[in-house]
Amino acid sequence: MKKAVLVTALLAVLASALAPAVAEEAGQAQAVSTAGFKTEIVRLKYVKPKTVIPLLLAFRSERGRLDYSPDSRDSVITVSDLPENVSRMLAAIREIDIKPADVLFTVQLILGSDDEGRTDPELQSDPVIKELRSLLRFKNYALLDSTMVRGLSGESAQVVMGKQADFELGLRPEVTRQKPLDMIKVEVMLRQVVRAEAAAQTEALKAEAAVRKQLIVSALNIRSGDRTVVGVSRLGGGDKGIILIISAKATD
Repeated sequence: MKKAVLVTALLAVLASALAPAVAEEAGQAQAVSTAGFKTEIVRLKYVKPKTVIPLLLAFRSERGRLDYSPDSRDSVITVSDLPENVSRMLAAIREIDIKPADVLFTVQLILGSDDEGRTDPELQSDPVIKELRSLLRFKNYALLDSTMVRGLSGESAQVVMGKQADFELGLRPEVTRQKPLDMIKVEVMLRQVVRAEAAAQTEALKAEAAVRKQLIVSALNIRSGDRTVVGVSRLGGGDKGIILIISAKATD
């Protein structure tokens, strides 16, 4: 009995003596697991942190950190992880954080009508107009306005058209790089601005009284450099219609 008590007391003394050494060893292991981490602060140029963070999570270790301030105007990400994981994240950011492609649009607004008359000379030999003649019943085609619009992939661009600024055109391109020609997805919206006719009204009041009528809403895919008819809209249900034709070219 005395022998058993002696053994128990001896084990307790040994455990008490070894505890600090075990704790110290565990602390060293913890320090080693974080001491090898590398921290990088990355300032994004073109994309937002909330777009990048989900993609970087695939490279993060269990103890790694990805931090950014959602309320800050600065697009800054702090990356802290094992050096090899940080290298993978930085490589992924370089692939993603690139300048969006420029898209140059050439836009034409054509007025088709059933009135007797003559098609504008510059449209006589236009292959798109020739094709429209076989598809639509309009007898005449007149160029109302044409313009060039530059936009960025993923961003919206707007332009006012018409001699009296009576049309508003919105374009939102999305470029997909591929060979031999890039593919451009375009969201298009054309509206007619109908203003109140009252001579006594000031220009400011006329602007407030303007009604915007939606003529064409479309989403289409076109290859860079191609030209196409986006849509046709009858004006007031009468014998005239607006035809929207665009071409788009992606540039670096």
